[in-house]
This record gives sequence, structure tokens and C-alpha cells, in this order.
Amino acid sequence: MPDTGPTFTVKIAETADELLAAQRLRYDVFVRELGGGGEMVDHDRGLEQDRFDPFFDHMLVSDDTTGEVVGVYRLLRGEQARALGQFYSEDEYDLSVLKNSGRKLLELGRSCLHPDYRGGMAMFHLWNGLAAYVAEHEVEVLFGVASFHGTDVDALAQPLSMLHHNHLAPEDLRVRTQAKHFVDMNRVAPEELDRRKAMLEVPALIKAYLRLGGFVGEGAYIDHAFNTTDVCLILDTARMNEKQRRLYTGERKT
Repeated sequence: MPDTGPTFTVKIAETADELLAAQRLRYDVFVRELGGGGEMVDHDRGLEQDRFDPFFDHMLVSDDTTGEVVGVYRLLRGEQARALGQFYSEDEYDLSVLKNSGRKLLELGRSCLHPDYRGGMAMFHLWNGLAAYVAEHEVEVLFGVASFHGTDVDALAQPLSMLHHNHLAPEDLRVRTQAKHFVDMNRVAPEELDRRKAMLEVPALIKAYLRLGGFVGEGAYIDHAFNTTDVCLILDTARMNEKQRRLYTGERKT
């Protein structure tokens, strides 16, 4: 029989060991690969962790052939954020417009894949798991911080400006970088944009949200600890069209 490649299991972490597996993968990607850090990072044990972890659900994608966790997503619903006292990204963004909307919110973060599984089926399973989670909890709006590598905003002028001009969230979803951290994304005039070059410089995760009809908030945030320039992505499930909904849920048109 032909080799069909690995099969995967998607689940929410239920044990301390499963959380540690997620934190180990995050360390490999965010610290070893991308040069990030943080005050609670455990370099001796190779764990990327923070004070928010106990409040989040941690979605894991595991390779069934090895049992290894190869993909993770960190998820925080509105009721979990109330128990915590804030959403994670509130340190970077003013989320008042979302929090006052009366809609069911889900914050996403720490999405990463093992290098050997990028561009394959692991991400598909992670998205399918997320879609099932959203349906189960009747989530209406998804949001979270996504990152460009590096902190030189002038080097990122084209992609940041393209996002600002072409994908800025409507006012009812338009979160904004906290005033003291605000970095203007409008750095290149629309007529001077090289859209093809700009899109090539946009990370895959951000492109995925744009294909689903996602938006960006106003302003970027420089995260020196993680060596990144952050934007806030927002996805309103009620605004998704049929094609976008099929992409998101993994459905195939019959």
C-alpha cells in the first residue's frame, strides 16, 4: 500500500505532561528558532511558559506514529479571561470595542508547528480542531496577536502598510494598540505599495486569516522580549462568506 504519511490526533491538553509538551514545542520555535524570551522562560528545561498558561486551553496536534506533539494553539474564551482579569493581548491592545460588543469572544495565541510539519496536514488538523472548538463554544469573534519576525518597522513598511490600507477592521471590530505602545502601520502611501512584495513578506498565519476574511486592528506593537512586531488579527464568523467558511471548517464542496 502507498505511504499516506502520518495521521494526527487533535485534543485539548488535560494533564501536566501534555501542557509541558506544548511548552517544549513553543520553546523550540519561539526561543531557539526565533530568538524570543520572557521572564518565566525555563531555559534549563526548555520550556516557554508564562503566567497566563494556567487559564488557557491548549490545543495539541500529535503525530500518531510517534506520539510527539507537533502543533499547538493557545485558546482563551471570554469567561476564562474574566477569571484571569484580562485577555493576554490587552497588555498590547485596547480591546474595549470587542469586550463591549456583547458577543462571544475567543483569543488565540502561541500558534506554532514543528519545522518538519510545516506546509502539510498538521496545520489543516489544527484549523479543523479550532473550528470544532469554536462551534462547541458558540464563539462569534476570534482574535489574537500575530507576529512578524524582527523589530525594525521600517524594514516591514510594505507589509504593514498593505495590511493597514487593505485589511483594516471595520469600526465595530477595530481594536487599537495601547496609546503608549502605538506604532503606526500606515508607513507607505497606497499608490507606492508593491502588493506582491508586501504579501510575500506577510507570515503564513496572517495570510491564512486574511483568506478567511480576517482583519487587522489599528497600529502595531513592538515586542522586544519576543523579537517581533505584532499585529492584532480579528475574525468575525458572521462576516465569513460560503467559500471562507468552507476553508475554515475544512468542508469540501459537493
